[in-house]
Amino acid sequence: MARLGDIQRRGGLSRLGTLTAERRGLLRDYLSAVSGAGGRLVFSLAYFVALANVLSISDFGMFATASAAGVMLSRLLAFGFISALYRTATIRPKLIGTFTTGFLLLAFLSLPILAAASYAVYLIFFFGGVALAAYCNVVVAEALLWRPCEVAMIVNNGLGRYGRAAILTILGTAMRAGAAVLFAFSGLQTLEAWTLFYIGANASALIVAFWFFYPRQRLRFKPTLYWRRLADSAYVAGAEVLFYLQMELDKLLVLSLGGAHLAGIYAIVMRLVDLTAIPIRTFSMMLVQRMMRTPEILSRLAVKIGIEGGIFLVSTAALLTLGLILHFFPNALGRNVGEAAPLVLLALCVPGLRNLTEYQAELLFARGQTLIRAFNLAVLAGLKVTFLAVAISAADGDIPTLVLTLNLVFLLLYLASALLTYAAMRRPAKAI
Repeated sequence: MARLGDIQRRGGLSRLGTLTAERRGLLRDYLSAVSGAGGRLVFSLAYFVALANVLSISDFGMFATASAAGVMLSRLLAFGFISALYRTATIRPKLIGTFTTGFLLLAFLSLPILAAASYAVYLIFFFGGVALAAYCNVVVAEALLWRPCEVAMIVNNGLGRYGRAAILTILGTAMRAGAAVLFAFSGLQTLEAWTLFYIGANASALIVAFWFFYPRQRLRFKPTLYWRRLADSAYVAGAEVLFYLQMELDKLLVLSLGGAHLAGIYAIVMRLVDLTAIPIRTFSMMLVQRMMRTPEILSRLAVKIGIEGGIFLVSTAALLTLGLILHFFPNALGRNVGEAAPLVLLALCVPGLRNLTEYQAELLFARGQTLIRAFNLAVLAGLKVTFLAVAISAADGDIPTLVLTLNLVFLLLYLASALLTYAAMRRPAKAI
């Protein structure tokens, strides 16, 4: 009996040691990943400050809106096959070379659709306000240069190489910040000139990403593997376009209904809100990876509430800190940013609610419910158009009123997202 007790104790200690090692590994991975988010935050802030104070407020608004459109359009690249590449890196890493070939092929085939969609967006939102060449430069930079650079980050994260992904994230953002600083000293200060600097920065980041950071595997062409995943990838692409449409639609609507100067002030406020989301996205990315392997992780209500409460509190605290700094030192980030500084605290709940809506969309991706995710995002995009149109109309050009009303808009969107997401999660996760 004594020997049996010793064996049980040793077994218990062994399991405890294994559990402790797993937690240490998880903490190490998270710190590696969040270091990239921290570095990205620093250089994103430098990039934002340099650019927002060199361009006029109107030009900054036009660029920020064109960039948001470019990010949305970039999700059409390769018909969303990046999602299949990410799952492969996470679950079957030996097939990365095979799926990279599929990505390159589908990226080439998607170019005509990407070009047509980009021109349609230009005619709807930017015709007469931005030169076509400048707009095309921004879309090329976002869709054909930065998006593939993100693929290298995504694959490294899928492989669990969070440190390498973090370094690449920092380098890419630092190159953008460096381009903004060079532009500030160039004396050009026009939107058209800045888009050339922007292309140069993103092209440099892409070269570094694939030369130094992408996994070295032989490229193999196996079309049967691609076609089986193409429908799921198309759902992801549609969902991603809808996701970024409903995330960035406010900038496009403010530009259309309020003009370039109003869009510039609004873009500055929302860029500050976006900066607070960078560390939260790291947590969401790691949770999504874990859910791909163990979909039942969120089966307990207490866990769901705890995670969502944490995301909201951290996001709100981040914006509150930034808002208080700008309240006492309004020109801390430059004169142009200082014009929008009094508005930051009015959007106090927006980052938390936005981050929660984004997190819930990622939960369905992790569970393989891509078609339901696309449907949900279409519903949210429609609701956001309606809510924002009412808010912009009610504000009648008064920016403080509009920013304050955004708290209600994003609260309604979060509630709709929660209802749709958790109803869908009652169904079994789809096998990947």
